[in-house]
Amino acid sequence: MPFYDYIYGTVDKSSDVLYEKSLTRPEESPDVVHLTHLTTPDSIYHMRLGFASVASKPYISKWNHFNKLKLQTWVIPKYRIQYFLKGQNEPINSLIEEAILDADQRGVKVLSLGILNQASYYSFTILGEELNIYGELYIHRNPKLKIKVVDGSSLAVAVVLNSIPKGTTQVLFRGKLSKVAYFTALALCQKGIQVATFHEEEYANINMKLNTKLGGKLALSKNYAHKIWLVGDGLTEEEQLKAPKGTLFIPFSQFPPKRMRKDCFYHTTPAMMSPTSFEDMDSCENWLPRRAMSAWRVAGILHALEGWNVHECGHTIFNIEKIWEASLQHGFRPLMIPS
Repeated sequence: MPFYDYIYGTVDKSSDVLYEKSLTRPEESPDVVHLTHLTTPDSIYHMRLGFASVASKPYISKWNHFNKLKLQTWVIPKYRIQYFLKGQNEPINSLIEEAILDADQRGVKVLSLGILNQASYYSFTILGEELNIYGELYIHRNPKLKIKVVDGSSLAVAVVLNSIPKGTTQVLFRGKLSKVAYFTALALCQKGIQVATFHEEEYANINMKLNTKLGGKLALSKNYAHKIWLVGDGLTEEEQLKAPKGTLFIPFSQFPPKRMRKDCFYHTTPAMMSPTSFEDMDSCENWLPRRAMSAWRVAGILHALEGWNVHECGHTIFNIEKIWEASLQHGFRPLMIPS
């Protein structure tokens, strides 16, 4: 309030009322939150908060806008390496649960779990069971949640399936198996595509998930001759060097494999290009190209756009075909294979 207005009695009496009303106005909240975490010390530069922004104007919440939806990305202050430490399980779970409850209180419709916020590496068979069962832990602890928690596995599976060249009759699986890996293998077997692996443990774990009719499509390979490899964390440099020239590596994992071959092709981790109408996307998401978004993040947006109002977590998965068609209808597009 100007000082001289008080001295000369020219204060507008409605100013105080307007100020008090502005204080009682509810805080604006997003419709969708993507909950990610830091990966490396320099990953802060992939976040929308940037030093130039802070220096030029006071801090305000940063938003993305798409079709009437307000979107935000929230970050768990933990690095990738901390998710591998057994003693960090409970602290990380507490931070994730706190974020979910905060979002629920703010009226957020959907929260998608990004990167390792839905997975863990302590189980020898299925990733995710040790940390929070792909988000299901928080649903059990808080049964009255209005917000829907989405792990995005259905769209990740759809992206992997649609990254496989048409006419493919067999693929090789290699890497630590996850929910996405199992449902991808199941979908491929249902399509009549042979799924091979050269590790007996991986073979046994996948076979355990398939029914008797589909078990015949699973094979234990004794060579590296396959030209299509579906890979996850745990793929070694030695294994890559044994792949034939021209092999296409398609990750089903959250993190990309280290590229060891110049005579092979490497697809990105499951992701899609955002529509041109997606506003304020002014930073890259981790290692993805500009305007690309991880499938797990896109899935949360689609759940909100379509109003599906269901959780996608635990060992259940949303309709793969339905979410793929919805992604295309809303303008998201598959990424091309990098040359």
